[in-house]
Amino acid sequence: MTPLPSPLLIVTNRHLTHRDLLDVIDEAVNAGAGWVWFRDKDLERAERFELARRIQKMIGNRAVLSIGADVDLACDVGVSSVHLSMSADVKAAREKLGAESLIGLSAHSLADVLAAKSFGANYVTLSPIFATQSKPGYGPELGLSALSAATALDIPILALGGIQPENIQRVLNAGASGVALMGAIICGDNVGGNVRECLSGLHCPLKTDHP
Repeated sequence: MTPLPSPLLIVTNRHLTHRDLLDVIDEAVNAGAGWVWFRDKDLERAERFELARRIQKMIGNRAVLSIGADVDLACDVGVSSVHLSMSADVKAAREKLGAESLIGLSAHSLADVLAAKSFGANYVTLSPIFATQSKPGYGPELGLSALSAATALDIPILALGGIQPENIQRVLNAGASGVALMGAIICGDNVGGNVRECLSGLHCPLKTDHP
């Protein structure tokens, strides 16, 4: 099974930053982020393709880009990593993207996690672990007990929802393989500093801000 590129998965949302999304991603990658989930599903197909293409060109081989919710777009952009909903056909996605493709699913319950494992997903994001400001009203928080139970199901779990540098150790202690973060990374002006703080919490080696 293809290993996870990093224990830190950055989730994009251009509405949460007052800066150009490419600049935000570039700063994050320069600070050591090795994995980006291009979400931004509200764009028209042509606009989304163009933005994804520009992100991939800018990232190059410095980080892995996962395309959210669109296997065909991933093919068009030339990447073999996607993050899909639980209703997606993992087998069909892997046939398009290749045997070594990286496929994640969004899980919101233990039943979802079990299903994702049976489908052959590489990993799941489990959410919301805590209440989140990025997506208020998203649903009741699952909490650390649900996370701990999910991590016993033998598929890598990325904790998502309300994750901050100060609670990363708690989700690691519960057995998470890593975290998926949106607001804690891309909000504010110091994206690089946010990345380094989270990588430190994940016990990852740090790097300085240069390409």
